[in-house]
Amino acid sequence: MTFAKASLVAMGFVGSMALGVWMAPYVTDREAARADVVDTTAVVAEPSVAEEVKAAEPVLAVERATVKRIAAVPPTAPDLQERLKPVLASGTDLDKAAAGFTDSEEFAVMAHLSRNTGVPFVLLKHRVLTEGASLGDALKKSDPDADVELELNRARAAARADIWAVG
Repeated sequence: MTFAKASLVAMGFVGSMALGVWMAPYVTDREAARADVVDTTAVVAEPSVAEEVKAAEPVLAVERATVKRIAAVPPTAPDLQERLKPVLASGTDLDKAAAGFTDSEEFAVMAHLSRNTGVPFVLLKHRVLTEGASLGDALKKSDPDADVELELNRARAAARADIWAVG
């Protein structure tokens, strides 16, 4: 084996160790969140229904933990606003941008949707909060060519990641 090959193998081992050390907190946090919320209610039903419920329990527990953690962060939280600052247009007053939202997820989703689609944040905010339109309808009115479901899913995923990191 030449020196170059041996060096590449050694660098590969070091890189995989570094990746493992970097990912460990994320993996253990996810397992801790899953262990925190466990529903112990018994379901009395046919075996096939009970098996389906049992298979869905880990997913539901994670979803409940996510909802709980997201609900704990207000839209005016400084950490959330600091995280969303690069998402919104430069010079945006974050306190004014968060005004009117009762849910941090809605605020973060709207910010990410605005950045991803190029539709101005204030236009989406006006259509949702003032006109009472859903976020999908507001996007469809603003950008008729946009794939609403895809963009909403992308924005929700990014928003939940931001809120999860803050909460």
